[in-house]
Amino acid sequence: MTTGSLLAGTRAVVVGGSSGIGLATTRLLAADGCRVTIAARGEDRMASVVALLAAEGLSIASVACDTMVEKDIAHAVDVASEGERLDIAITVPGGGTPMKVLDYECDAFSAEVDKNVRPVYMLLHYAAPMMTNGGSFVAVSSTAAVFSTRGLASYRAGKAAVDALVDVAADELGERNIRVNSVRPGLTRTESTARMFENPELLSRFLEQQAIDRGGEAEDIAHAIRYFAGPESSWVTGQHLTVDGGHTLRAMPDMRPPRP
Repeated sequence: MTTGSLLAGTRAVVVGGSSGIGLATTRLLAADGCRVTIAARGEDRMASVVALLAAEGLSIASVACDTMVEKDIAHAVDVASEGERLDIAITVPGGGTPMKVLDYECDAFSAEVDKNVRPVYMLLHYAAPMMTNGGSFVAVSSTAAVFSTRGLASYRAGKAAVDALVDVAADELGERNIRVNSVRPGLTRTESTARMFENPELLSRFLEQQAIDRGGEAEDIAHAIRYFAGPESSWVTGQHLTVDGGHTLRAMPDMRPPRP
């Protein structure tokens, strides 16, 4: 892979950087000269990612991290910052279990909301103080944060909370030149969504609601994250960039008259 120097001398931590959107983002950052540390579960998986990128001429570091465990997030930030300074912090993980809104047990609902927003807050809490020369914090949200997704109440609540947190953090941390933004992916092909892409009927239903007739790829989302992470967005904060092939455009049915 051709490497650049736009991010040379910067340090980044990518929580969830060993697969999917996180891996694609890690590749872009490293290719631009950033010193990237990926933080995720599965040391064997991370070792294979380090080797994969090394074969592409990219050098990254890794640290074991359970995204729900505070001390693991704190340690990941310490490793990525090398105890000195951090410039970029990115958090990717999240998810939800499809269920009707009244069928959740109350504790289970809270746990699923927590799974989406807690890692974001913990990374912000530990990363921002290390951004002593300013920096960029990017959270992966979802289009589910902005419109109803039947069967995913807990996921929507969690991602809406992520975007609300981003708003307030951007407002408060701007005086320290720390930018805080989120990216809202639509249907994107990753390991966790592979079954959706393998279901022709379900995929067709999604694509009928999009302006661009294809599902997203991890790289589509990674480029948006890379924009927020780098100097190109130095005057951008508190924003939520939707990358969904135009899915959120189509809240109404097609009202065009039939062709003659």
